Amino acid sequence: MSSSGISVIIPCLHDEEHLDRLLLQLRLAESETGIPLQIIVVDAAASERCQALCRSHDALWSSATPSRGEQLRQGAALSAHETLWFLHADADVDRQALVAVSTAIENGATGGYFAFRFSDTKSWQGRVIERLVGWRNRVGVPYGDQGIFARRTTYFAVGQHAPWPLFEEVPLVKGLRSQGHFRRIEHGLRVSSRRWQRDGWWRRACRNRLLAIAFMLKLSPFTLARLYARKIVPKR
Repeated sequence: MSSSGISVIIPCLHDEEHLDRLLLQLRLAESETGIPLQIIVVDAAASERCQALCRSHDALWSSATPSRGEQLRQGAALSAHETLWFLHADADVDRQALVAVSTAIENGATGGYFAFRFSDTKSWQGRVIERLVGWRNRVGVPYGDQGIFARRTTYFAVGQHAPWPLFEEVPLVKGLRSQGHFRRIEHGLRVSSRRWQRDGWWRRACRNRLLAIAFMLKLSPFTLARLYARKIVPKR
């Protein structure tokens, strides 16, 4: 087990275009910082194109059933470094993010997440949503698109991601917070606004809140996932 590197775990489902960019960004950041990366892509589509991308970027490819929680758990089981970093395929990262994650763990954090910022829009709607998510994070749980990371030993000690297709990070984040400092990092990672622009800024924001309220009211994440797949509620 290496204490100096980071195992990056990326669940994927038909998202090869964005994955290609992310893998390139990660390898560039690795060369600039000297922080060793093990990149693990857990592919729920068993895509030949995804496999080829992983080979070209020296990433480990693993197939899985389409459930994000199960994919993340599977990736963690394959990890070789003491720091685990979970990224969505459409994230944008830079060298600053690697340094921040590594430094946070070295300084004793149990884990952490990145401030929610869009990578590809300067619209006023996007800026308002960034602020709203920031306020929510102070009392609630950051979601997986915010680049959650964790100390590997603590990750397994608190039970990993839940084996659910939605809200799989909720018990994990609560567990990491209960074990020590869970750090917010301001810069280094941004999220794509493509789904927000496609679905409508406020329509998506409201439906995301309805999903969260339903989950808080103990509606099964498997039931929510079925609604999610039927597009009654959009993907986060």
